Amino acid sequence: MNRSVRTILVLALVVAVGVGLRVFLASRPVEVEVARSESDVAVRVFGLGTQEARISTRLGFETQAALVEVGADHGDRVKAGDLLARLDEGEARARLDKSQAGVAAAEAALAKSESLAARARVVAQQKRRVDERRRSLVERQTVSIEAAEQAELDARVAEADAAVAERDVEAARVALTAARAQAALDGVLYERHRLRAPFDGVVIARHRELGAVMNPGEALITLVDPTSVWIQAFVDEARAGALAVDQPAEVRLRSRPDRAFAGRVARIGLENDRVGEERRIFVACGDCPAAFHLGEQAEVVVTTGRLAKALLVPETVLRMIGPAEAIGWIVADGRLRETRLRLGARLLDGRIEVVGGLPEGAHVVVSKDTGGFRDGRAARVADLEAKP
Repeated sequence: MNRSVRTILVLALVVAVGVGLRVFLASRPVEVEVARSESDVAVRVFGLGTQEARISTRLGFETQAALVEVGADHGDRVKAGDLLARLDEGEARARLDKSQAGVAAAEAALAKSESLAARARVVAQQKRRVDERRRSLVERQTVSIEAAEQAELDARVAEADAAVAERDVEAARVALTAARAQAALDGVLYERHRLRAPFDGVVIARHRELGAVMNPGEALITLVDPTSVWIQAFVDEARAGALAVDQPAEVRLRSRPDRAFAGRVARIGLENDRVGEERRIFVACGDCPAAFHLGEQAEVVVTTGRLAKALLVPETVLRMIGPAEAIGWIVADGRLRETRLRLGARLLDGRIEVVGGLPEGAHVVVSKDTGGFRDGRAARVADLEAKP
């Protein structure tokens, strides 16, 4: 046998051995890891946001004048009604003094008209009695008819004067009402030169200094209610379906990453972020530090529910074909098979709940190395509980 034939035979032998080895290895049962059911699994969603205040107001004046006094500055705590700042009020004070003097004059005029009306009533009564006596004397022919007629005329004139006096009283009362209304208006205009705190709060910003001419509506102080500080966070809308008000939450502030603060969902926005495809939620933090910093970044984890028993599979071992469906390897009757699985809750650690599509007695494979997998290949489930 020449050298060429021997070489061909050796090569053929090597190929045959390789093919046989490959067939042997491929037909040998592959050991796989499978998902195990777990009990009492918490379902959580993650949100990233900032510390904000629900009640935050930029305070300013309703009139224009120079700023002459500022009684509050950054970091000050104030009570509702406290005087925060004051504008030059000389002109407004003069108008108020004038209107208050007008009220005093109107009150005096009313008192005078009431006295004149009382006097007119007394005179009218006296003239009426004289008229009545003259009438009786005329019947007895003691006085002349002309005297009786004069007495009747005097009585009528006195009654008319009394009626005029009563109208003067009414006019004086109207004038007093108008004077008081003008004084009240001037008082309101005067008070607009003073800026008072509308609620208990903390001053977080002062925008102008003494001497500045303030325009109507221009902000001088920003006031925040510290009891209204909460976390505004954004959650992926794909995972926001189970969110509900009052669900428990954990808050981690960027300045305090070592500690989780307890909170609850206080509000869920009715409008999603159309660009980021996120849902806005507001979390009230029960034990966050009293010293707050608006705008500080915060992480929120909300527990949306608990699974009494769940089969959880890493998302990395599945081939997603829809929002709630995936193709995965399973072991059924000792053989590998790819099948369509229905999915449920997603966990923050990257695992997904399998809720359907798994045949009776089958297991979902969670092994990462699937290089030798093929439909129908024999498989042996690794005993996870035996491993340390």
